[in-house]
Amino acid sequence: MGVVATVVFVAVAVADGWRAFGKRAEGARRARMEASPQYHEGTFSNPQPLWNDVWGSVTTMFAPNPHGDPRTAVPVVEVGRGRFATPPPSGLRVTWLGHSTTLIEVDGFRVLTDPVWGLRTAPLTWMGPKRWYAPPLPLKKLPQLDAIVLSHDHYDHLDYPTIRALKDVDTTWFAPLGVGAHLVYWGVPESRIVTVDWGDQKQLQKAGRTLTVHCTASRHASGRQVLDQNATLWAGYALVGDTHRVFYSGDTGLFPGMKDIGAQLGPFDLTLVEVGAYNPAWPDWHLGPEQAVEAHTWLRGQAMLPIHWGLFNLASHGWTEPIERTLAEARRRGVRVLTPPPGGSVEPTRATKQPRWWPDVPWKKAHEVPIVATGVDGRRTRPE
Repeated sequence: MGVVATVVFVAVAVADGWRAFGKRAEGARRARMEASPQYHEGTFSNPQPLWNDVWGSVTTMFAPNPHGDPRTAVPVVEVGRGRFATPPPSGLRVTWLGHSTTLIEVDGFRVLTDPVWGLRTAPLTWMGPKRWYAPPLPLKKLPQLDAIVLSHDHYDHLDYPTIRALKDVDTTWFAPLGVGAHLVYWGVPESRIVTVDWGDQKQLQKAGRTLTVHCTASRHASGRQVLDQNATLWAGYALVGDTHRVFYSGDTGLFPGMKDIGAQLGPFDLTLVEVGAYNPAWPDWHLGPEQAVEAHTWLRGQAMLPIHWGLFNLASHGWTEPIERTLAEARRRGVRVLTPPPGGSVEPTRATKQPRWWPDVPWKKAHEVPIVATGVDGRRTRPE
């Protein structure tokens, strides 16, 4: 590619993704960020740093897994508006829409997590990981929402076209420090945004009921382009209703603070814990299946619904490997795991045996590709 062609390519790419890059926080929003205990010398940081094997990360990019994408159509349950016309008899129901997007109905409230309806997890409309199936629930059929919770600003969690489509929805947006600047830039009214730091909480009230939304710590990172790495915060959430408690992990590696979350805000009727997109070269960015099950026990969860898998190819493992390894570890530990198909709904306190809806394809077991976090409970300071 010649110099002119290269310049044109870069210019087109930047123009295509410019709005999707988002906006840096300024003024009062930036002042609040700088006052956060998590903010140090211009960026946010984790109590336990993220370890990375840079060379290992690069080499895995050139060794794609032959089973990284489905070879046949993924079975999807189409969701109509009527699904939500009647409240769940148990008071708690969750509908998994793929990856980390879920619609949680808890004690009379509806909460949407990290909504991603876009085609790709990238700023560009023509490049980047592409979703494997259409959204099970069309945006126009979304029921009335009481809240949308955002965990961080990576593209597979904060989706520009989806935010633009939802910007006029009358609901409350929960956004970690700095993320609100993206939302306002994309058209969400400032008055609907609740900015949160780890440990913050806010009560939502409706028809005599109360839902408390707690922002919890996580171990991850943020950024939408090269110059804004860790310029915004990442988080998880605990949703505490009058009767039920739900935990949503967002993206996180294993960290000791999960035990504190379980002790202070649990036990949880349901944990939504990320199990996919992992690699030994970056063991602290995500939990990996076995550590996800361990995190569920630390959180004092009763039932676990694996998330962050089944929609995009974001790592070098097979597409079914996260759920296969999760179930294997869950059997070993006696943990109850819920596995609805994309678009499927389940009531955790009433659920019976879950059907297997994914195909039987080769996958690597835990001892073949171990994911072990660094700096946790003396396990190791860095991989060997």
